Amino acid sequence: MSAVPRIGNLINGEWHFDGTGREVLHKFTGEVLAIAHDATPAQVTDAVTAARKASESPLDPYQRYEILSKVADAIARDKERLALSVCRESGLTLKDCLGDMDRAVQTMRTSAEEAKRITGEMVPIAAAPGFAHRMAFTVRFPVGVVGAITPFNSPLNTVAHKVGPALAAGNAVVVKPSPFTPIAAAELCSMLLEAGLPPGLIGLLLGPGDPVGTSLVNDERVDFFTFTGSTATGKAISARLGMRRATMECGNVSGTIVCADANVPDAAEQCARGAFRKAGQVCTSVQRLYVHADILEEFLGHLTAAASAMVVGDPEDPATDIGPMISEAAAKRAEEWVNEAVAQGARLVHGGQRDGVAMTPTILTEVPSDARVVCEEIFAPVVSVIPFKDFAEALRVVNDTPFGLQAGIFTRDLNQALEAAKRLRVGGVVINSTSSTRADLMPYGGVKDSGYGTEGPKYAARDMTEERLVLLEPAKDGDR
Repeated sequence: MSAVPRIGNLINGEWHFDGTGREVLHKFTGEVLAIAHDATPAQVTDAVTAARKASESPLDPYQRYEILSKVADAIARDKERLALSVCRESGLTLKDCLGDMDRAVQTMRTSAEEAKRITGEMVPIAAAPGFAHRMAFTVRFPVGVVGAITPFNSPLNTVAHKVGPALAAGNAVVVKPSPFTPIAAAELCSMLLEAGLPPGLIGLLLGPGDPVGTSLVNDERVDFFTFTGSTATGKAISARLGMRRATMECGNVSGTIVCADANVPDAAEQCARGAFRKAGQVCTSVQRLYVHADILEEFLGHLTAAASAMVVGDPEDPATDIGPMISEAAAKRAEEWVNEAVAQGARLVHGGQRDGVAMTPTILTEVPSDARVVCEEIFAPVVSVIPFKDFAEALRVVNDTPFGLQAGIFTRDLNQALEAAKRLRVGGVVINSTSSTRADLMPYGGVKDSGYGTEGPKYAARDMTEERLVLLEPAKDGDR
């Protein structure tokens, strides 16, 4: 029987295994996949020290492009093995993980290209009175050290979305992945080193948010933070940063509107995928569905049929559509919220059963407006279908939440689509698809309690630079 592999903390190109060991479990079978060693306080300091020193000698843009391109190629070559590894440590289905590998390739390729596109701009300074003889332009420089804190629900691609733009912009980066899913992050770091990245430019710290993440945030030598996770944790990090900059991609209670003129079968199929993929553990997962009363029963029929066809079980089985949730505690919480909603008067249309860490795709209707399943982020394969008659009221209730990441609308009416784009206070409005639709190159981020700043390699890389104005005045003639 082979020994269980160990995952260490990466500091200046060397792996360290002296912290407390933590089991990384197969989320479906419970098998121990690896032992991950939590970073010690000294290792957090050492990782930032190494990153700070390395950041003082940034790579040239073309060097960054070459390294990130090599990593994209490496992910593409090793797609099947990486997908299976991510499937096991996250519980996401193999088909979802294969898709995430393709996305990670695109994230790293786009980041590589953006390394060659970081530009300033000319400033029309001559238009200012008394400045006609001068010239001005801006130049963008790396911020220095980027701290990246990532969640469990996309263990490779989300890390790529932090690391790729940070390196493309010329920074050093220190990553702290979720303790549930450290294996993929360690794989990406190894690929970067193998591609020729100087050792100090990438660091990896393992362990829980407290104390490891807290120690990283409290180190003021980290110039910029990029975080994906819960709103509560995002607010706690923001409170500690002071004047340091950050991108916060936090929680949401995503809403999608289905109008009376929508293509009902297509909308229902898309909404089923958007609600139940990755067991609903996605920030933009369709959690609240506002369906016009005239098509409600038809829509529910198609949605239920789509949910009934989904296979729940072993994520390694290519036929499985919904794997386990990240932990039994998470599955129990979702089950409790569903039962609580039913006790409050909601009608259970489909699902609602939990088997250990797995939960069946669940459809609720007649949900009270104050039930937690529609007021808080459930992060589970649960969707509430709510009828509406007045379009303006549907827009209002979608907005009636502290969150604002993305929203979707299905309609053939261009005026309604544009009205939604204007009125919905979210970071992205998706027309004729769900709130869960995302391409990795697009700007992605929220408003209100869903966070601030923008992901997507082009936008993230720009945020991870500092703009400097250069004002040029010709030297005056005369005696020296």
